[in-house]
Amino acid sequence: MIPSPCINVCQVDPPTGICLGCGRTIQEITNWVVLKDEEKERVIHQSQIRLDNLLFGDESN
Repeated sequence: MIPSPCINVCQVDPPTGICLGCGRTIQEITNWVVLKDEEKERVIHQSQIRLDNLLFGDESN
């Protein structure tokens, strides 16, 4: 069982819909309890990238 990446900083960035605490979308947060472990790992990986890009800018451009 993979624990939620929530850090109890639940603020959604309105333009992107991304939580500023964990980097997940509202849909990912809502669906977390029904996701399989492989899907949770994917969400965690993607959310870390999203959060880094949101907070520090996308340096790949």
